Amino acid sequence: MTKKPLGLNTICTHVGEITDAQFKGAISPIYLSTSYEFDNVDIKRYPRYFNTPNQEFLAKKIAALEHAESALIFGSGMAAISHMFLAFLHTGDHIVVQNTLYGGTSNFIREEFPKLGIEFTFTDGYQVSDFEVAIQSNTKLIHIETPSNPLLTITDMKAVSVLAKSKGILVTMDNTFGSPVNQNPIDYGIDIVMHSATKYLGGHSDILAGAIASSQEHIDRIWNVSKNLGGSLSDMTVWMLERSMKTLGLRVKAQTKNAKRLAKFLNKHKAVSKVYYPGLKQHPEYGLAKSQMHDFGAMLSFELVEGIDAMEFMKALSLIKPSMSLAGVESTMILPSVTSHALLTREQREAVGISDQLIRFSVGIESVEDLKNDIKQAIAKIRKKSVAKI
Repeated sequence: MTKKPLGLNTICTHVGEITDAQFKGAISPIYLSTSYEFDNVDIKRYPRYFNTPNQEFLAKKIAALEHAESALIFGSGMAAISHMFLAFLHTGDHIVVQNTLYGGTSNFIREEFPKLGIEFTFTDGYQVSDFEVAIQSNTKLIHIETPSNPLLTITDMKAVSVLAKSKGILVTMDNTFGSPVNQNPIDYGIDIVMHSATKYLGGHSDILAGAIASSQEHIDRIWNVSKNLGGSLSDMTVWMLERSMKTLGLRVKAQTKNAKRLAKFLNKHKAVSKVYYPGLKQHPEYGLAKSQMHDFGAMLSFELVEGIDAMEFMKALSLIKPSMSLAGVESTMILPSVTSHALLTREQREAVGISDQLIRFSVGIESVEDLKNDIKQAIAKIRKKSVAKI
């Protein structure tokens, strides 16, 4: 009889647990040692080798959630993505990069790759044809992000994967915004998936971490580079991350439900000129998002009408926090132009549609009505201040 696969919340709760054989505790024990037995031991455990007990077992949970063979945990999302790139790209190689993606990734590529002699091309768009025309004879890797940060563009994972495989090219993807709750890129042919685990995997705005999931062959190659670069995560934080991920499915589903309702609310509000959310039928890739995502996610962006300053609006919020990061249980808003994409020039931001008025909204688990009321009062406060000036 075929064994049925475990459900999402069961994986979140139980896969990757360390059995407390000594005291029979209900949760994984923490192993904080940086020195382990050497003689006559097959596995040489060391924190920088990514194989201490807490690191090893948490990797099993992440791999299971992403339908992958194996995974690695890193000290940050940028550690994960930089190690991934450096494992597969060398001097003389070329990478095709999606034009709409996290600013830190764009900046890393623009700043560091020229020093290493690695060539790169940012696509003009995010359709499969945009990737195809950017491929060169020395292209070794295509990197995508869907939904993208902060414009929530949707890239066809399967189409890009088919294109890449026809030319012997690897495809890597940032799944931070989607999370393994809302989509599983490996099921669509993506070779390597990475996360800023600081975001949904951690979910409580108190953990800095990164993760990569892939085949054992690819993970072994990344590990061989990463053990030399020293980007591993402390076991205390690993333990905190494993604990946080027990509620990943519950948190993200609640946040996604809220985001869908808030996107519709903002879309009808007279003070909002545009909403970016793949769950709105007006979104250009609504059909694609519906076909490759389990649900539409808990991130959205929007622009206020002329006359309502975005920064002043955020200062007027009382419940929603103007905060640098995203995906915590608390709702937050930021201006990408001065935070996530501040390292890009104004011209680079404008080229991909990131205006100074764009607000990124990470929806939390609060009551939707409370979040709506906070937005309403902030807009009313700004308007009242404008009238008073006149």
